[in-house]
Amino acid sequence: KEEVKDSNGNPVKIGAKYFIQPAKSNGGGLVPAAISVLPFCPLGITQTLLPYQPGLPVSFGYYPPFVGTDYIVTSTTINVKFESDIWPVCNEFSKLWAVDVSSSAAKEPAIIIGGERTAPNSLFKIEEATGAHTYKLTTSSGTVGTIPGAWLSAPQLLVTNDEAKTLFVKFVKVDDDA
Repeated sequence: KEEVKDSNGNPVKIGAKYFIQPAKSNGGGLVPAAISVLPFCPLGITQTLLPYQPGLPVSFGYYPPFVGTDYIVTSTTINVKFESDIWPVCNEFSKLWAVDVSSSAAKEPAIIIGGERTAPNSLFKIEEATGAHTYKLTTSSGTVGTIPGAWLSAPQLLVTNDEAKTLFVKFVKVDDDA
């Protein structure tokens, strides 16, 4: 287990805000987005097509909470949560990331927003990938990857066992004054 590092090489802190951005492109960061028209909620997660948009910040926390560390380490179960005061839709859902385990979920289920801290489908791990400060997110059912989504083919996050679809990411700390 290694400390997860942000894009500047500093350890990723529990509860601090980070943008998750694709490591391999100049593409934008990750944002909540509707992935189906009906039902509209829960929202899924897509990569914004706007190249300089950093995305919406997330924070990471351990579940169950670890005592004695302020930092996130690889290969350890965590929750991922969008951090935003402005949240216009689907407010009845939490901002925790989860794997869609509903009966309608596809073979490669979507990552959705609305998880529960303790639920197995809301637990993720950060694993090291090739490249400096480059990581991938994994779940109990596979690795987080992308496919072209419904809207303008913006990459949509899902769980896959197809390595070609793996989403490699870096964590960019949000400036406290931003």
